[in-house]
Amino acid sequence: MKTARLIGIAAMFISVSAGAQVTLTASSWLPPLYVVTAGMLVPLCADIEKVTSARVKCNVLAKAPVAPFQTYDALRDGLIDVSFVTHGYSPGRFPLAEAIEFPFMGDSAEATSVAYQRVYERMLARANEHEGVKVLSMFTHGPGQFFNTKRAINSISDLQGMKFRVGSATVGTIVEKLGVVPMLRPANETYELISSGIADGTALPAEPIFGFKLLRLIKHATFVPGGLYTQSFAWAVNPAKWNSIPERDRKLIEPLIGEALARRSGRAWGEMDTKAVAALHSEKISVVTASPALVADIKARTESLERDWVETKAKPKGVDGVAVLRALREESAKVSAGK
Repeated sequence: MKTARLIGIAAMFISVSAGAQVTLTASSWLPPLYVVTAGMLVPLCADIEKVTSARVKCNVLAKAPVAPFQTYDALRDGLIDVSFVTHGYSPGRFPLAEAIEFPFMGDSAEATSVAYQRVYERMLARANEHEGVKVLSMFTHGPGQFFNTKRAINSISDLQGMKFRVGSATVGTIVEKLGVVPMLRPANETYELISSGIADGTALPAEPIFGFKLLRLIKHATFVPGGLYTQSFAWAVNPAKWNSIPERDRKLIEPLIGEALARRSGRAWGEMDTKAVAALHSEKISVVTASPALVADIKARTESLERDWVETKAKPKGVDGVAVLRALREESAKVSAGK
C-alpha cells in the first residue's frame, strides 16, 4: 500500500461511526500507519462493517488509552473492545504462548501465524489462559533476527556481552543463552534505546527495522534460517461486547476470525518484511545469513529451553508440550508448502 492510501484508509475509520447497532472501540498502541494498525486492524474493521451491512462498526482510536502491557486488562475490563495482546509483555502470565517463540519455527509470518492458530485451537485453547476475553485469533510476526550497531554476527563469540532489546522473557532467555544481555522493553522504545547507546542492538523481524525507522541506526543484520524466534500475539475482544452483537451478525463475522484472521495478519506482516529486507539492502546495511555452524551452535545452546518449557509450563497445565512443539513446526511447514 502507498502511504497516501494508508492515510486515507485510517482516516475513514478513526472516527465514531454513527448509526451502527453496535460500535466496537478498537485500539492499537502502534501508530496509525504501522502494519498492525493499517494492515490488520483497520481492514478487519472494514470487513466487519461490510458483512454486517454496517450494523457493527469500529471506532478505531487515534491513540491507545493504555500502555502496551496494560492492553489485556483493558480488554477484560471493557475500557476497549478490540485489540491485540503481546503475550511477552506480561512475563509469566501466558506460559503456553511461549511455545511459538522458540527458535526455528518458520520462515514467514503467515506460516507461523496459521500454524499457531491451528495448534491453539486443537491443543492450547482448552487451558483457558485467556480467561476474561474472547480470543479472535493467534498470530506472530515474521522470523526474528539479529540487528546491531557494533559488528557482524558470524559466530557466537561475536555476540558476547552485547546488550539487546527483546520483546519477551522467552526471547530474553534465548539471547542470554547466546551470551547477550537482554533488555525487555516494548518495540516502540527500540529507537531510543539504540540511539542513546543503552542497547547495542535488538532481536526483531525485518519489518520493525523499517517501521520504527531503525535503518539509520542499524549497521549489521544476521538472518537465521527458520528464525531466531517469533513473537506471540492474540487478537481479542471484550466478551460482553461480543455478546452484545446480535447472533446473526456474530455468525457473519466468524468467517473473518480464527484461521482467516491469523492468515491475514501473518500475510500483511510478511509483505512488510519483504519490503524491509529490500530497504536494508538499499541502505547498504551489512546483511548476512547465519552459517550452518552458527545455526548448529544456536540450536545446541537453546534446545534445553524447550525441554524446560515442556516440564515446567506445559505439563502443569495438562498439555503435551512435546506434541505442541512438533505440531507447530509441522503445521508451519504445511502452510509454507501451500497446505
